Amino acid sequence: MTRALRPVRHFLRRLAAARDGVIIIEYAFYLPILLLLGLSGAEITNYIITRMRISQLALHLADNAARIGTGTQLQQKTINEVDINDLLTGAGLQAGELDLFTRGRVIISSVENDPANAGKFRIRWQRCRGSKSYDSPYDNTKTNLAGVGPSGRQVIAPTDGATMWVEVSYTYRPLVKEAWSPSLDMVETASMMVRDRRALTPAATVDANGDGVLEVAGEAASTC
Repeated sequence: MTRALRPVRHFLRRLAAARDGVIIIEYAFYLPILLLLGLSGAEITNYIITRMRISQLALHLADNAARIGTGTQLQQKTINEVDINDLLTGAGLQAGELDLFTRGRVIISSVENDPANAGKFRIRWQRCRGSKSYDSPYDNTKTNLAGVGPSGRQVIAPTDGATMWVEVSYTYRPLVKEAWSPSLDMVETASMMVRDRRALTPAATVDANGDGVLEVAGEAASTC
């Protein structure tokens, strides 16, 4: 009986001393942790990149809105609804797969001096585009403003000029899991002073709204 059990005991001793499968067992323990770290890192990275792109979109919109206009250097430039709609369409193309106007909302505001209140400012006109529901905290009052924007970083208009104020609200699309992203709603703002002399009060015959944006036949305004 002892001789018959000898091979079994020998096999058990070899099995107890074997270390060939240790790395596989250890890997099985570490794999979930590695996956969690890798996927959460990918989610946070994607969120940061998306937020940076939204921030750059806001900045480019403000910059382009400050440049648009028709006219020569010898006269005040005018802007019309086509200019603004082209501006918004370009932002949507720049956003690409972010699907800006389905998952977000863009608001462009013209901050100008308030003639009825010396030293104060007003939002003369606004144009918006996007399906997302977003209530701007900066335009509840549109006249007699000390500035527009978050406290401590409010923007104002230059004398006889305007400043373009842009808000972009966007709902983030998670790459892996919603719970791993810092948040879903992001809002980025930017402003630029209008470079050239802009006609802020065109003739009423071509500007029925009286807000400084020329109407164009057949062109629907992107009103808010």
